[in-house]
Amino acid sequence: MKARNTSWLRFAVTSFCSMALVAVAKPASSQHADTIRQYQFEQAGSGYRLALKEVTRPTAGAGDVLVRVKAVSLNRRDFYMLNRDYNPDDGMAGGIPLSDGAGEVIAVGQNVTRFKVGDRVAGIFFESWIEGPPSAESLASDRGGNPGGMLSEVIVTHENGLVPIPQHLTYEEAATLPCAALTAWVGLFKRGRLEPGQFVLLEGTGGVSLFGLIFAAAAGAKPIITSSRDEKLERVKAFGAFGTANYRTNSDWQLEVRDLTGGHGVDQVLDVGGRDTLGKALEALAYGGHVALIGGLSGYGSDIPTDSLMWINATASGVYVGSREDFEAMNAFISEHQIHPHIDRVFEFGQAQEAFDYMQSGGFIGKIVIRL
Repeated sequence: MKARNTSWLRFAVTSFCSMALVAVAKPASSQHADTIRQYQFEQAGSGYRLALKEVTRPTAGAGDVLVRVKAVSLNRRDFYMLNRDYNPDDGMAGGIPLSDGAGEVIAVGQNVTRFKVGDRVAGIFFESWIEGPPSAESLASDRGGNPGGMLSEVIVTHENGLVPIPQHLTYEEAATLPCAALTAWVGLFKRGRLEPGQFVLLEGTGGVSLFGLIFAAAAGAKPIITSSRDEKLERVKAFGAFGTANYRTNSDWQLEVRDLTGGHGVDQVLDVGGRDTLGKALEALAYGGHVALIGGLSGYGSDIPTDSLMWINATASGVYVGSREDFEAMNAFISEHQIHPHIDRVFEFGQAQEAFDYMQSGGFIGKIVIRL
């Protein structure tokens, strides 16, 4: 399959990640079977449908690791792929859905040194982005809709495309980390250099925003989160929200957010909304603040008001997930603070389409799990 058209990199990650679901693999009897089950994208009209297939069990070549997938998480990006809204010109028929997954190593190829049989691992979002800045090649190695997809009972990948998962997490919890969690962590800590006591603005209650809230609270910051539903705002208080604002009932929610900071403004923003939120988020931004440009849930094409950034000496940075090095740093933070991702609901493996439908409904907070 040809590489992704990099012009679609602007299809930023919160749209991809902020609403996420998880699927869990079947009993270990398939570890030694000749065939396995996996979902593939199958052409259906102008888009695709999820087709459950029985395929030959992969084998581990030199440098490869065979992983018995225990759980996979579904992001908003996967919904775009299913409906062929991600990149209509890049055919993904026959590709394996989903970028995020965790499981157990069941075989290693010759010369593998990073893992052994029995290790608990997660796949990294970009199989070839190991460390340092990205390249065109590394950004074309994103999983999902290709042979690197995770919605399969067994996957084969190079050992460099995996990380160990924190010991205190379940496979279901670990599967929520590769896209949404890493995006939030990079935006706040690597790009924003979050410090204790800072005010942080999170938009909505999807995967990226909820991880941002949990991470910010663990770091001693003061997270403020928005939603269109009061019942969701009430629920997120349990995750450490310093303040909340309903953008549906208050069209000037940015003023409410600034009031919550005592007029100081927010020091960090994870902007997942795009066109309809960026301008108002910048109105809430403090002098010297930072905004991470992540997604476009309300659409793309926003003009960044550079004069607004300049006059308050603020910075903006685009965040498209991160590298394996970033993933490992995030896992160290998660382990240090004993953080548990929030899983909203559990589905069965055969209910993959129902999981997509539930994601589309928007009636959940954080992540969703599918188990078999």
